Amino acid sequence: MRRKRPHAGSVAHDEAFMRRALREARRALEEDEVPVGAVVVREGRVVARAHNRPIHLKDPSAHAEILALRRAACKLGNYRLPDCTLYVTIEPCAMCAGAIVQGRLRRVVFGASDPKAGASGSALTVLNHPKLNHQAEISRGLLTDDCAAILREFFRRRRMKPQQR
Repeated sequence: MRRKRPHAGSVAHDEAFMRRALREARRALEEDEVPVGAVVVREGRVVARAHNRPIHLKDPSAHAEILALRRAACKLGNYRLPDCTLYVTIEPCAMCAGAIVQGRLRRVVFGASDPKAGASGSALTVLNHPKLNHQAEISRGLLTDDCAAILREFFRRRRMKPQQR
């Protein structure tokens, strides 16, 4: 028997894809990277997924969002992704927000806000800045507690490491 997919745009639909982004974040945690996960969805299907990898790839641009956008663009054969939604566990930074604008994504859904580097209104306003030529629909705060908990776990482990030496 086939499982019914949640209706596109519904809370259940959004939560299902955010849980996939959380799985990606857990992969980053296992690799000792800052645990951020991202999933690009088009027409109710995952097109691409990624997690943070700047340390392993020795690439400061290897954020989960950037890697997922690159994979989606490659798979779809176009750097413009106007009918796609990006689900990400934390508010995108300025670099990622710029890539989202350039990719013309229809929608961005994120979990935890980032008061230090978030570019969707927390620290900066890059996503949906009124002078930019593209405006994405933004949904914030989905599964915030789960998204924030994985980040807290990462930084708790980091603080413990020096004490273990």
